[in-house]
Amino acid sequence: MDKLKGFIKYERKEEQTIPVPERVKNYKEFSHELSNEELNEQGARCMDCGIPFCHSGCPLGNLIPDFNSAVYKNDWKRALEILHSTNNFPEFTGRLCPAPCEAACVLGIIKPPVAIELIEKYIPERGFKEGWIKAVPPETRTGKTVAVVGSGPAGLAAAQQLNRAGHSVIVLERDQKIGGLLRYGIPDFKMEKWVIDRRLKVLEEEGVEFRTNTNVGVNYEIEKLKEFDAIVLCGGATEKRSLPIPGADAKGVVQAMDFLRRNNEVVDGLAEPTEELHAKDKHVIVIGGGDTGSDCVGTSNRHGAKSVTNFEILPMPSESRTGESPWPYWPFTLKTTSSHEEGVERNWSISTREFVKDAEGNVKALKTVEIEWVKTDGRPQLKEIEGTEKEWPCDLVLLALGFTGPEKTLSQKLGLEVDTRTNIKAGEDYQTNIPNIFTAGDMRRGQSLIVWAISEGREAARSVDLFLTGKTDLPTKGAGDLPQP
Repeated sequence: MDKLKGFIKYERKEEQTIPVPERVKNYKEFSHELSNEELNEQGARCMDCGIPFCHSGCPLGNLIPDFNSAVYKNDWKRALEILHSTNNFPEFTGRLCPAPCEAACVLGIIKPPVAIELIEKYIPERGFKEGWIKAVPPETRTGKTVAVVGSGPAGLAAAQQLNRAGHSVIVLERDQKIGGLLRYGIPDFKMEKWVIDRRLKVLEEEGVEFRTNTNVGVNYEIEKLKEFDAIVLCGGATEKRSLPIPGADAKGVVQAMDFLRRNNEVVDGLAEPTEELHAKDKHVIVIGGGDTGSDCVGTSNRHGAKSVTNFEILPMPSESRTGESPWPYWPFTLKTTSSHEEGVERNWSISTREFVKDAEGNVKALKTVEIEWVKTDGRPQLKEIEGTEKEWPCDLVLLALGFTGPEKTLSQKLGLEVDTRTNIKAGEDYQTNIPNIFTAGDMRRGQSLIVWAISEGREAARSVDLFLTGKTDLPTKGAGDLPQP
């Protein structure tokens, strides 16, 4: 059988992409599908190792060797059943997850790891194509009502799980459309929004009710939450981190999420472009080297920026693992995304000192200094390097510096305790200091990954179900209701 030696016989394959000059003309996804045979071969690369460390890498506990084997055998329907048993939305994670499972893959010690994320993406696509993904409404209702506040991946996962347990679930979303950062923070070239709408249709058919333009504590009175038997707060970590240096109030110094959100709204026909939030014919500097910074690079190039420059305060990572991140831990290695390939000048170990304004208050340049990281008492400390000061002309600065935590409105009005990072405080059962109020996702753990959000939504739903009924059949992490072959 090829499966026994598939990791030797077959090389890892990635999706081929549309050439850069063509794909930057629009906001559509730009990868070419692999053939069915190629995907079977990628499934065959899974080694069936005795201890699948990929499980430990996946916050959802996806049953990875099982669905890899099913794909190898061309049993896509069973692969879908296995994947859905632990992951409500594999079409999201298959596009957006950084794949910590692949970092923990045993094969990755000696060769490129199994293309787990790629396989994960194509399983639900095959499921939708074949009509296998259908609504699964509960057979009976419990008579209990649950409000889920926020419709990002954590909120959607909690809503679907609780609805399937028989509770009546209403999702309250302050924005015009459902999806949270999936809709308003992720550029369409990484995930087109029909992918969200397709899944929402299934949730609606299952009985989940969605209410948009409903901002709890603003245009929806806090008192109304008392009508529900339980509440799950999944509002995310939306407080953007600022850069408090001279000139920070200059026109043209913009938060990355404001920039990305407006572009997504324009692409969706919900808004018109504005000069302040558009990069056309501008010299753009993106401060922050993470995924959000990368998204700003790709979006700026699609706007038609004159140039795009990226600053990162940390040193340039190595191209391979170092002793500080041994297998199977996440490797802090150099990441070059498709957006970087589209055109950007990347700079590491650089700190911004000042935003320089022109006479009208517009940003016209940045003053920076190169830095080095020196360990003091075992902790890295930033040290400026004398004589490395530089001024960079620019017309638009995008701050991609992450988030400091959730907004405080809900926690204050509901009387909820918060931790030292201002996240809503909850125990391992996701329950807050008010017994019928639970929280999950970034609102509880801080800014994190989509897989963690879905995992937390599922786990919180299990705790809510137990709270409401005294028992639960909802699965815990990595223990999906695996169908028998």
